[in-house]
Amino acid sequence: MGKEFSIEPRPVPHVATKYRRIATPIPHPDSLPTLERLRQFEPQSMRGQPPLVWDRADDIAVYDKHGNHWLDWSSGVLVTNAGHGAPEIRQAILDQVNSGLLHNYCFPSEERAQLVELLASLAPEPLKKVFLLTTGSEATECAIKLARAYGLKVGGRKKLGIVGYERGFHGRTLGAQQAGGLAEQKTWIVNEDPAILNAPFPDGYWQTDTSFASFLAAIEKRGLQPDDIAGVMMETYQGVGPDFAPVEYVRQLAAWCREHRAVLIFDEVQAGFGRTGKFWAFEHFGVTPDLICCGKGISSSLPLSAVIGRAEIMDQFPPGSMTSTHTGNPVCCAAALASVRKILREKLTDNAARLEPVLLAGLKQIQAKHPEVIGRVSATGLVGGLQAIKRNRKEPDHDLAHSIIERCFQKGLLFFAPVGAWGQTVKIAPPLTIPRDALEEGLAVLAEATDEAVADAVAG
Repeated sequence: MGKEFSIEPRPVPHVATKYRRIATPIPHPDSLPTLERLRQFEPQSMRGQPPLVWDRADDIAVYDKHGNHWLDWSSGVLVTNAGHGAPEIRQAILDQVNSGLLHNYCFPSEERAQLVELLASLAPEPLKKVFLLTTGSEATECAIKLARAYGLKVGGRKKLGIVGYERGFHGRTLGAQQAGGLAEQKTWIVNEDPAILNAPFPDGYWQTDTSFASFLAAIEKRGLQPDDIAGVMMETYQGVGPDFAPVEYVRQLAAWCREHRAVLIFDEVQAGFGRTGKFWAFEHFGVTPDLICCGKGISSSLPLSAVIGRAEIMDQFPPGSMTSTHTGNPVCCAAALASVRKILREKLTDNAARLEPVLLAGLKQIQAKHPEVIGRVSATGLVGGLQAIKRNRKEPDHDLAHSIIERCFQKGLLFFAPVGAWGQTVKIAPPLTIPRDALEEGLAVLAEATDEAVADAVAG
């Protein structure tokens, strides 16, 4: 993981279709000063994406300044569910800016009141309290805090345990990375909380044991009892795939949490707001969590996140003791109101559900052609993934995934860098506004790029 894309301009075949245009060397030579300034003044951790200097983005397209545009299958890392720069979202932002109210801390505002009411109306009973924050990490950290505080309240000082999942990701802050299951991202912590543990994630591919017994065994192995667990945090789907746990597993988990008064948390930061063909991805399981963490697609633009939950959990802290400087920023709230209303009005969740069979069939065709190196494909709604493996071995292949993404970039199809515990996944996440013909065009490009990357790997 961590491989960089070359910033050396290279000639590539010109592309001119309805959804893509590449007319210059990539990256354009005139963009190099910007790329070099970023390398000089930012930490190297900020490198790693295809070297496109974004100039503007419109619906499903991203443009540079030099006449090129890409069909976007990144959504700016699953943010622009309602499309890039949607006119109604832009107008809502402008109207709020022109109103004169840009910030108000925790003082009341009409914008915040409207948004929390809307989000509460979209959450299932009894999840009717909403706490607005800024980032996904803030939301998951808050959920851990709420779960542990509730555990102490109902179960005494031993009820501290927080269970996350192997290969899971909940953010890059202290608690979020401990609950997440990517070991290489935790080395800096050193003194990890002994009451935070990771259970095997039952995806059925990397973890073949999909029984609920594996969850119980993980708790026992850590030396904890079921009644020591304060909360369980699960990504509704793990971003690596997307990988869902089996429905029966999740239903057993929900029942177990109820029995042991453990707070069930679904991390919907990238899964919510219609992405999977249902407004909330946990609807696929037929269960209701105690807390929902959400963000990304909430505004299709500006930084905003939220924790939505049951009143008895959300109302544990007295006035002034659980706040955030930028909670419910009025401009972000205006953007979110416009975004969520567009998702509902234009039935973008339904569009994601309709296009799921098209996306999944296209990925399966690619896998059928290259079964020796494409180990797993998956798609739910408009989130999909293609996981690269070493030839005829169930070992992740970051280099192949990277090569596929780079070739797509040169052809005018934009992905973010490979994801997953080992950087083996080509992640597909277009805006939910994408029409069928654009999805099919992108699948054709992905298939062509995969053919080329596989042939090059064999030749090399």
